[in-house]
Amino acid sequence: MTIVLNCVFVGLGGLVGSVLRYLISLLPLRHESGFPLVTLGINVLGAFLLGLIMAFAGKNNAVDPRALLFLKVGVCGGFTTFSTFAFEAQSLLSAGRPYTALLYALMSVVFSMFAVFSADFLVR
Repeated sequence: MTIVLNCVFVGLGGLVGSVLRYLISLLPLRHESGFPLVTLGINVLGAFLLGLIMAFAGKNNAVDPRALLFLKVGVCGGFTTFSTFAFEAQSLLSAGRPYTALLYALMSVVFSMFAVFSADFLVR
């Protein structure tokens, strides 16, 4: 029964995260170069949120493990999108934009890591 209940929490969090990602994707933030600003923003924001959640959980032993599953695996997992990142990077390469693809990949990794470190710093 515990696994089933955990799956319900993850699923509900995934629903929230996926719907938020969809709604943000509707924002009219398109660059003429094809640079995927929306996906970059979603992934950096998701990394920051995950960093906040984990830093807070690290300071507070009373955090319910199911709440962590809901937020960390469900919401953050449903919100961020590594597969879309990979697809968009490949699309930029296929369109003959290798420098844009490289910039996108580097920015995604560096900014997301910076977001996690920043969130941890804020909570400490």
